[in-house]
Amino acid sequence: MKATAQAHPIQGLVKYHGMRDETLRLPYHDSISVCTAPSRTVTTAEFEPDRAADRYVVDGEVLEGRGAERIDAVVDRVRDLADIDHRVRFESENSFRTNIGFGSSSSGFAAAAMALTAAAGLELSRPEVSTIARRGSSSAARAVTGAFSHLRTGLNDRDCRSERIDVPESIADDLRIVAGLVPAYKETEQAHAEAAESHMFEARTAHVTGQIAELRDALYEGDFDRAFELAEHDSLSLAATTMTGPAGWVYWQPRTIEIFNAVRQLREDEGVPAYFSVDTGASVYVNTTTEHAETVADAVADCGVETEIWRVGGPARILGGDEALF
Repeated sequence: MKATAQAHPIQGLVKYHGMRDETLRLPYHDSISVCTAPSRTVTTAEFEPDRAADRYVVDGEVLEGRGAERIDAVVDRVRDLADIDHRVRFESENSFRTNIGFGSSSSGFAAAAMALTAAAGLELSRPEVSTIARRGSSSAARAVTGAFSHLRTGLNDRDCRSERIDVPESIADDLRIVAGLVPAYKETEQAHAEAAESHMFEARTAHVTGQIAELRDALYEGDFDRAFELAEHDSLSLAATTMTGPAGWVYWQPRTIEIFNAVRQLREDEGVPAYFSVDTGASVYVNTTTEHAETVADAVADCGVETEIWRVGGPARILGGDEALF
């Protein structure tokens, strides 16, 4: 059977860093994110009994090497659960720029997991599908459940799965995410692999538990400023940890910091509710409200970067056959 799915990428609010199990991609600690729309990944998958080998195509490129291995982990889990041994044809397209810090692996593996499970005839809840997507990318688990989601750490699929957070409309409907595209290629796997070697790692993991509780509480209360100030601070905490690992990863570029300063100036001088956020990359998210989105976008654009305005995206979902990629 053929199936097509879409998923939206995530912006990490309290971000995970490092994995206690690289095969199952079990993170050291919990994480919370919000999906960004209309940016999306669309994936079509079909298990074919007569196919000789798996074929993965992403944005028109046939994947090999490590990229293919990561998809293998998701495909093999689906085959195990469905008790089939058919090879798969798999094609995926992104509507946004990838590998610049905007969560393409999250939407990519979330859409893959949704399409593959449907193509294999599995009927699973989204939290269950999130455990499959996690094998490609831990952040993909949260892209499966969508909107504001919480991935809990654990040592098995019962514990390490994503769940939606109930957030009032005052945040979910009013949030606008101004994306500042800073085109610097990034690769996160080595940074995750060496995370625990940073002398700041233990401090971060001790701090994150409190951050998770604070952020959930702020979201429940609809406290926009408290929620996204926490996300801004977590971005700095994450960077401090990656920068002090053995490789001394520095993802930020001059325009990244220029955007930080512009956002803080808007907030401090003009009272605009705007808070920057970055994952492991140079590109910047700025969280603001509908009322101020254009003002913030203009300020970010003045830093010499492309901008887009996104909203909160929903969960990964199956699409109709008319949207299939083959």
